Amino acid sequence: MEFGKVADADKLPQSYFNLPPDTAFTAHVLANASGSGKFQAHVGCAKWGRKEWVGQIYPPKTKEANFLTEYVKHFDSIELNATFYQVYGPETLSKWAEKAEGNPNFKFCPKFSQSISHIRRLKNAEEITTQFYNGVLAFGDKLGPMFLQLSDNFTPKSFPELKAYLEHLPTDVPVFVEVRHKEWFNTAGTDKDIFALLRDLNIGSVITDASGRRDCGHMNLSTPHAFIRYVGNGLLPTDYGRIDEWVDRIKKWKDEGLQSLWFFMHQHDEQYSPVLADYTIEKLNEALGTSIQRPQFLPKQESMELK
Repeated sequence: MEFGKVADADKLPQSYFNLPPDTAFTAHVLANASGSGKFQAHVGCAKWGRKEWVGQIYPPKTKEANFLTEYVKHFDSIELNATFYQVYGPETLSKWAEKAEGNPNFKFCPKFSQSISHIRRLKNAEEITTQFYNGVLAFGDKLGPMFLQLSDNFTPKSFPELKAYLEHLPTDVPVFVEVRHKEWFNTAGTDKDIFALLRDLNIGSVITDASGRRDCGHMNLSTPHAFIRYVGNGLLPTDYGRIDEWVDRIKKWKDEGLQSLWFFMHQHDEQYSPVLADYTIEKLNEALGTSIQRPQFLPKQESMELK
């Protein structure tokens, strides 16, 4: 993932990455959360097709066709970016779901197709949206929340199109929305307040923690569910310090009413993602009393687990 990359992140102090305080908006959402279900927490990566993981968590000589089968042995979820680049039919996605049957807790979290978000920019997208939903529903009970990422140049000027599109989405599958243009983070209290819209529609807001785009770590939860995309910097010490702060914040949210967590690990060099994901899971399990599935490293990679 190249979004938010800083060339000299190794020279940035930990204080540069400090999370902003919670907003009054988030406090209100959590305080008014309803439901008594058990808190759910999931941690995963963005792709399963990483050759760098062969010999790290995938057995030596694992073929690409078997990467998903191996991935589900180590993680309980995936931020599925593959659906951004291609609209898959039910036949393909049902086969992926079958490969995950061995992990009863596994969830696919598909990203909306770029044909919807970036090419058509949410306009005249009814047919392609129907095709997208027809495909992902084939995941069955393996389907987790989906997320719609708007392009970097999708500004608040397009608020009417966004509102109209979201209002017509089915409500039986949870959806989160990620905005990236800087102007979205300066609209609070206006008629273009993206987070108020999401709250009113019971749609979640994606929080992205990237070194070069600190504004995307906005700390606005529009529902009592957190979907966090974390972008690390190759296992620098700041990566671990940032995770520690996230664990503290998530524990605070859980105590205040958070009902579920979806935390997805990214690195500019994805070979490091399983290592930091494992650290994240260990710390979350300690702080939250959860039992999130941890990846299992092959013996020769044990040294990579150290900070």
